[in-house]
Amino acid sequence: MRTMRGYINKSEIRMFLIFGFMLLPMAVLCYQQELSLGIISSYPLFIILVLMLLGANIELPVSTIRTKKTQDLQRDAATLEEVYSVPLVKDISSSMKLAFNTVITLNLGGFIVPFAVMLFLIVFQPDFVGLEIMLIMIVAATLLSDFVNGIGIVMPDYIGLIAVPFALIFAPENAATVVFVSGIGGILLGNITGLLMFDKENKGSAFINLGGVGSFKAVYVTAIVAALISWFV
Repeated sequence: MRTMRGYINKSEIRMFLIFGFMLLPMAVLCYQQELSLGIISSYPLFIILVLMLLGANIELPVSTIRTKKTQDLQRDAATLEEVYSVPLVKDISSSMKLAFNTVITLNLGGFIVPFAVMLFLIVFQPDFVGLEIMLIMIVAATLLSDFVNGIGIVMPDYIGLIAVPFALIFAPENAATVVFVSGIGGILLGNITGLLMFDKENKGSAFINLGGVGSFKAVYVTAIVAALISWFV
């Protein structure tokens, strides 16, 4: 177990502060029993959201692969480090080899916790509409994600919102759960698809964080939106 690339800068702190402030009114709504995800009631839902945020900086290594260390990384390292909050300069300088011994990790707050909640909902509150929308989300996540050298798989922060209109049209009575299952599932499985499909001979990174750097914001935004939909719908 390790922290997210062992590095937290101002951008990362701002992210935690923004999500932390968003949790304050949601804490009130959960206290008033106004939010839920199907069979997951307000209090467990709020605990899940807090655990996701607290676990956002914890990575669990699961595998290693060899990927390409491209020549342009040295030039772009400082900019990418600032944007994505990763110690890229350190990653590059740690070895003079032309390839990374890439560590693949699962983010505790952005992969393991939401994936477990998603599986729980699929098993105990099955909704085939959610699974069908998840297939759309997997395709969207695969097409719209990108592998950024030195960073890993990067998802658009608001990609999970694609699931919202589909859920409101085809499952309005269960929209919150469908958005969570399809949105989270699409993003995470899209991460895995991106990992399997990227060109290891021409792209690479010292770490690939599934549900972490590059996709945690997308996962967390989706979870928050799903929870708030239960209040509006």
